[in-house]
Amino acid sequence: MAYLDKLLQPGETLLARTRPHWIVLVPPFGTLILAVIVLVATFVALTGYGQTAVLAGYGVAALLAVIGLLHLLARWVVRATTEYGVTSLRVVQKRGIFSLHTVEMNLDKVESVDVDQSLFGRMLGYGAVDIHGVGSRWDPIVGIEDPLAFRSAITTHMASSRAA
Repeated sequence: MAYLDKLLQPGETLLARTRPHWIVLVPPFGTLILAVIVLVATFVALTGYGQTAVLAGYGVAALLAVIGLLHLLARWVVRATTEYGVTSLRVVQKRGIFSLHTVEMNLDKVESVDVDQSLFGRMLGYGAVDIHGVGSRWDPIVGIEDPLAFRSAITTHMASSRAA
């Protein structure tokens, strides 16, 4: 059961849930691709330059691969353990497994919600959401899946609760 499901109070419903987009995994994959390029270049170009040059090339490729794998693992854990949700009463941000960090803002305290998406973000469905509240402001939520639906869940419920 997800954290947001456990968090709900009696009568409270979950309107939207999102998490970091898979695009956050791209930089580590770039490092792994660079490691493969260095490996192939070492095999092709340095084989005639002696054993020291070849071992140095393979060492650089191995170092890049280890860095890429560790970076990929870290990003994957962050993606898997981060949740953003909009309930009928509040907006919730949760991060972490062992040490848990949550931030909540009541929907009636939200003044505005901004969405920023680049061209690639619009094509691939990710972006940043910036929530402004009465007397407070969250750090932008960067790289989330479907930021327009997340904003709509907040603003639609804001409008209906203020009209009542």
